[in-house]
Amino acid sequence: MTEVSMSLTGHLKELRTRLLIILLSFFLAFFVGLFVSKPLILFLQKDDLPKEVILHVFKVTDAFQIYIEMAFIIGLILVFPVILYQLWAFVKPGLHASEQRITLRYIPITFLLFLCGVVFSYVITFPFILKFMFQFAAELGVETTIGLATYFQFLLQIVLSFGVLFELPMVIMLLTRLSLITPNGMRRARKYAYFCLLIIAAFIAPPEILSHLMITIPLIGLYEISIVVSGFTVRRMDKEMNMKKNALKSDVDFKAFFN
Repeated sequence: MTEVSMSLTGHLKELRTRLLIILLSFFLAFFVGLFVSKPLILFLQKDDLPKEVILHVFKVTDAFQIYIEMAFIIGLILVFPVILYQLWAFVKPGLHASEQRITLRYIPITFLLFLCGVVFSYVITFPFILKFMFQFAAELGVETTIGLATYFQFLLQIVLSFGVLFELPMVIMLLTRLSLITPNGMRRARKYAYFCLLIIAAFIAPPEILSHLMITIPLIGLYEISIVVSGFTVRRMDKEMNMKKNALKSDVDFKAFFN
Protein backbone atom coordinates (compact mmCIF):
# COMPACT_ATOMS: atom_id res chain seq x y z
CA MET A 1 0.00 0.00 0.00
CA THR A 2 1.44 3.38 -0.99
CA GLU A 3 2.03 6.22 1.47
CA VAL A 4 -0.76 8.25 -0.18
CA SER A 5 -3.30 5.44 0.13
CA MET A 6 -2.26 4.83 3.77
CA SER A 7 -2.66 8.51 4.49
CA LEU A 8 -6.08 8.53 2.83
CA THR A 9 -7.13 5.44 4.80
CA GLY A 10 -6.00 7.10 8.02
CA HIS A 11 -8.02 10.24 7.25
CA LEU A 12 -11.10 8.16 6.46
CA LYS A 13 -10.75 6.22 9.72
CA GLU A 14 -10.35 9.44 11.67
CA LEU A 15 -13.36 10.96 9.91
CA ARG A 16 -15.43 7.86 10.73
CA THR A 17 -14.36 8.07 14.37
CA ARG A 18 -15.28 11.73 14.67
CA LEU A 19 -18.62 11.20 12.95
CA LEU A 20 -19.31 8.37 15.38
CA ILE A 21 -18.49 10.65 18.32
CA ILE A 22 -20.89 13.27 16.94
CA LEU A 23 -23.62 10.67 16.40
CA LEU A 24 -23.28 9.23 19.90
CA SER A 25 -23.16 12.72 21.39
CA PHE A 26 -26.35 13.63 19.55
CA PHE A 27 -28.18 10.55 20.85
CA LEU A 28 -27.13 11.48 24.37
CA ALA A 29 -28.19 15.12 23.81
CA PHE A 30 -31.49 13.98 22.30
CA PHE A 31 -32.09 11.83 25.37
CA VAL A 32 -31.53 14.91 27.52
CA GLY A 33 -33.87 16.83 25.21
CA LEU A 34 -36.64 14.32 25.89
CA PHE A 35 -36.53 15.34 29.55
CA VAL A 36 -36.18 19.06 28.88
CA SER A 37 -38.71 19.32 26.03
CA LYS A 38 -41.90 19.01 28.10
CA PRO A 39 -41.05 21.62 30.78
CA LEU A 40 -39.72 23.95 28.06
CA ILE A 41 -42.98 23.71 26.09
CA LEU A 42 -44.99 24.35 29.26
CA PHE A 43 -42.76 27.32 30.12
CA LEU A 44 -43.14 28.84 26.65
CA GLN A 45 -46.92 28.45 26.85
CA LYS A 46 -46.98 30.32 30.16
CA ASP A 47 -45.04 33.22 28.71
CA ASP A 48 -46.84 36.53 28.11
CA LEU A 49 -46.99 36.00 24.35
CA PRO A 50 -49.31 32.98 23.92
CA LYS A 51 -51.51 33.99 26.86
CA GLU A 52 -53.54 36.12 24.48
CA VAL A 53 -54.76 33.02 22.68
CA ILE A 54 -55.49 29.41 23.52
CA LEU A 55 -53.33 26.92 21.69
CA HIS A 56 -55.21 24.00 20.17
CA VAL A 57 -54.29 20.66 18.65
CA PHE A 58 -56.01 19.89 15.36
CA LYS A 59 -54.50 16.46 14.85
CA VAL A 60 -54.13 13.61 17.29
CA THR A 61 -50.33 13.58 16.81
CA ASP A 62 -49.72 17.36 17.07
CA ALA A 63 -48.72 17.45 20.75
CA PHE A 64 -46.39 14.45 20.48
CA GLN A 65 -44.92 15.80 17.23
CA ILE A 66 -43.98 19.12 18.84
CA TYR A 67 -42.58 17.28 21.87
CA ILE A 68 -40.26 15.21 19.64
CA GLU A 69 -39.33 18.17 17.44
CA MET A 70 -38.43 20.26 20.49
CA ALA A 71 -36.32 17.41 21.90
CA PHE A 72 -34.58 17.08 18.50
CA ILE A 73 -33.81 20.83 18.38
CA ILE A 74 -32.54 20.79 21.96
CA GLY A 75 -30.31 17.85 21.04
CA LEU A 76 -28.89 19.70 18.03
CA ILE A 77 -28.17 22.82 20.10
CA LEU A 78 -26.45 20.82 22.84
CA VAL A 79 -24.33 18.86 20.36
CA PHE A 80 -23.41 21.94 18.30
CA PRO A 81 -20.17 22.66 20.26
CA VAL A 82 -19.21 18.99 19.93
CA ILE A 83 -19.65 19.19 16.15
CA LEU A 84 -17.48 22.30 15.98
CA TYR A 85 -14.77 20.75 18.14
CA GLN A 86 -14.68 17.52 16.13
CA LEU A 87 -14.46 19.55 12.92
CA TRP A 88 -11.59 21.55 14.42
CA ALA A 89 -9.82 18.40 15.61
CA PHE A 90 -10.12 16.85 12.13
CA VAL A 91 -8.50 19.82 10.34
CA LYS A 92 -6.07 20.58 13.22
CA PRO A 93 -3.09 18.65 11.72
CA GLY A 94 -3.20 20.89 8.65
CA LEU A 95 -3.02 24.12 10.68
CA HIS A 96 -0.09 25.98 12.15
CA ALA A 97 0.14 26.27 15.94
CA SER A 98 -1.13 29.88 15.88
CA GLU A 99 -3.99 28.91 13.56
CA GLN A 100 -4.93 26.05 15.88
CA ARG A 101 -5.21 28.40 18.87
CA ILE A 102 -7.19 31.00 16.94
CA THR A 103 -9.66 28.55 15.39
CA LEU A 104 -10.17 26.79 18.73
CA ARG A 105 -11.31 30.12 20.21
CA TYR A 106 -13.97 30.29 17.51
CA ILE A 107 -15.90 27.38 19.04
CA PRO A 108 -17.24 29.04 22.24
CA ILE A 109 -17.72 32.37 20.46
CA THR A 110 -19.69 30.70 17.65
CA PHE A 111 -21.94 28.91 20.13
CA LEU A 112 -22.43 32.12 22.14
CA LEU A 113 -23.40 34.03 18.99
CA PHE A 114 -25.96 31.37 18.14
CA LEU A 115 -27.52 31.68 21.61
CA CYS A 116 -27.49 35.48 21.31
CA GLY A 117 -29.41 35.21 18.03
CA VAL A 118 -31.98 32.89 19.63
CA VAL A 119 -32.46 35.19 22.64
CA PHE A 120 -32.60 38.33 20.50
CA SER A 121 -35.26 36.92 18.19
CA TYR A 122 -37.36 35.53 21.05
CA VAL A 123 -37.21 38.72 23.13
CA ILE A 124 -37.51 41.32 20.36
CA THR A 125 -38.38 40.04 16.88
CA PHE A 126 -40.85 37.25 17.62
CA PRO A 127 -43.01 39.28 20.10
CA PHE A 128 -43.27 42.15 17.62
CA ILE A 129 -44.41 39.89 14.78
CA LEU A 130 -46.86 37.97 16.95
CA LYS A 131 -48.43 41.04 18.56
CA PHE A 132 -48.80 42.72 15.21
CA MET A 133 -50.58 39.68 13.80
CA PHE A 134 -52.89 39.46 16.81
CA GLN A 135 -53.75 43.15 16.62
CA PHE A 136 -54.36 42.98 12.90
CA ALA A 137 -56.70 40.01 13.37
CA ALA A 138 -58.55 41.87 16.15
CA GLU A 139 -59.02 44.92 13.92
CA LEU A 140 -60.64 42.67 11.34
CA GLY A 141 -62.94 41.27 14.02
CA VAL A 142 -61.41 37.81 13.73
CA GLU A 143 -60.95 35.58 16.76
CA THR A 144 -57.42 34.22 16.86
CA THR A 145 -57.20 30.45 17.07
CA ILE A 146 -53.75 28.95 16.74
CA GLY A 147 -52.71 25.33 16.61
CA LEU A 148 -50.01 24.16 18.98
CA ALA A 149 -47.93 22.78 16.13
CA THR A 150 -48.33 25.94 14.04
CA TYR A 151 -47.32 28.21 16.92
CA PHE A 152 -44.20 26.31 17.93
CA GLN A 153 -43.08 25.64 14.37
CA PHE A 154 -43.35 29.36 13.62
CA LEU A 155 -41.46 30.12 16.85
CA LEU A 156 -38.67 27.70 15.96
CA GLN A 157 -38.50 29.06 12.41
CA ILE A 158 -37.85 32.58 13.70
CA VAL A 159 -35.47 31.88 16.59
CA LEU A 160 -33.37 29.21 14.87
CA SER A 161 -33.02 31.31 11.73
CA PHE A 162 -31.71 34.21 13.79
CA GLY A 163 -29.42 31.87 15.70
CA VAL A 164 -27.81 30.77 12.43
CA LEU A 165 -27.70 34.28 10.96
CA PHE A 166 -25.94 35.62 14.05
CA GLU A 167 -23.00 33.44 12.99
CA LEU A 168 -22.34 35.89 10.13
CA PRO A 169 -19.56 37.84 11.94
CA MET A 170 -17.68 34.61 12.68
CA VAL A 171 -18.03 33.44 9.08
CA ILE A 172 -16.77 36.81 7.86
CA MET A 173 -13.81 36.63 10.27
CA LEU A 174 -12.88 33.17 8.97
CA LEU A 175 -13.23 34.19 5.31
CA THR A 176 -11.13 37.29 5.98
CA ARG A 177 -8.39 35.18 7.56
CA LEU A 178 -8.46 32.97 4.47
CA SER A 179 -8.08 36.15 2.35
CA LEU A 180 -11.29 35.36 0.48
CA ILE A 181 -12.92 38.69 1.37
CA THR A 182 -11.81 42.13 2.55
CA PRO A 183 -13.64 44.92 4.42
CA ASN A 184 -13.34 47.19 1.38
CA GLY A 185 -14.86 44.49 -0.79
CA MET A 186 -17.75 44.13 1.64
CA ARG A 187 -18.34 47.87 1.55
CA ARG A 188 -18.42 47.86 -2.24
CA ALA A 189 -20.85 44.92 -2.22
CA ARG A 190 -23.26 46.58 0.25
CA LYS A 191 -26.17 47.02 -2.14
CA TYR A 192 -25.94 43.44 -3.36
CA ALA A 193 -25.60 42.15 0.19
CA TYR A 194 -28.64 44.17 1.32
CA PHE A 195 -30.65 42.73 -1.55
CA CYS A 196 -29.65 39.18 -0.53
CA LEU A 197 -30.60 39.95 3.09
CA LEU A 198 -34.02 41.14 1.92
CA ILE A 199 -34.50 37.80 0.17
CA ILE A 200 -33.36 35.87 3.25
CA ALA A 201 -35.76 37.87 5.43
CA ALA A 202 -38.59 37.02 3.03
CA PHE A 203 -38.05 33.32 3.75
CA ILE A 204 -38.09 33.92 7.51
CA ALA A 205 -40.79 36.57 7.91
CA PRO A 206 -44.52 36.35 7.21
CA PRO A 207 -45.66 38.00 3.95
CA GLU A 208 -46.16 41.38 5.63
CA ILE A 209 -43.98 44.48 5.23
CA LEU A 210 -43.50 45.50 8.90
CA SER A 211 -42.51 42.00 9.98
CA HIS A 212 -40.23 41.75 6.96
CA LEU A 213 -38.50 45.01 7.92
CA MET A 214 -38.29 43.92 11.56
CA ILE A 215 -36.16 41.00 10.41
CA THR A 216 -34.24 42.78 7.65
CA ILE A 217 -33.00 45.67 9.83
CA PRO A 218 -31.16 43.42 12.34
CA LEU A 219 -29.66 41.48 9.43
CA ILE A 220 -28.34 44.70 7.91
CA GLY A 221 -26.93 45.60 11.33
CA LEU A 222 -25.19 42.21 11.44
CA TYR A 223 -23.67 42.87 8.02
CA GLU A 224 -22.30 46.23 9.16
CA ILE A 225 -20.90 44.61 12.30
CA SER A 226 -19.29 41.98 10.07
CA ILE A 227 -17.52 44.73 8.10
CA VAL A 228 -16.07 46.04 11.37
CA VAL A 229 -15.06 42.49 12.35
CA SER A 230 -13.40 42.00 8.95
CA GLY A 231 -11.45 45.24 9.37
CA PHE A 232 -10.35 44.22 12.86
CA THR A 233 -9.25 40.83 11.53
CA VAL A 234 -7.18 42.44 8.77
CA ARG A 235 -5.43 44.70 11.27
CA ARG A 236 -4.79 41.73 13.54
CA MET A 237 -3.34 39.73 10.64
CA ASP A 238 -1.08 42.65 9.68
CA LYS A 239 0.09 42.90 13.28
CA GLU A 240 0.85 39.17 13.43
CA MET A 241 2.70 39.38 10.12
CA ASN A 242 4.83 42.30 11.35
CA MET A 243 5.63 40.42 14.56
CA LYS A 244 6.77 37.40 12.54
CA LYS A 245 8.91 39.62 10.28
CA ASN A 246 10.50 41.34 13.29
CA ALA A 247 11.14 37.99 14.97
CA LEU A 248 12.72 36.64 11.76
CA LYS A 249 14.81 39.80 11.35
CA SER A 250 16.00 39.57 14.96
CA ASP A 251 16.95 35.93 14.44
CA VAL A 252 18.92 36.81 11.29
CA ASP A 253 20.69 39.69 13.05
CA PHE A 254 21.50 37.43 16.01
CA LYS A 255 23.05 34.79 13.76
CA ALA A 256 24.96 37.44 11.77
CA PHE A 257 26.37 38.86 14.98
CA PHE A 258 27.90 35.55 16.00
CA ASN A 259 29.10 34.78 12.49
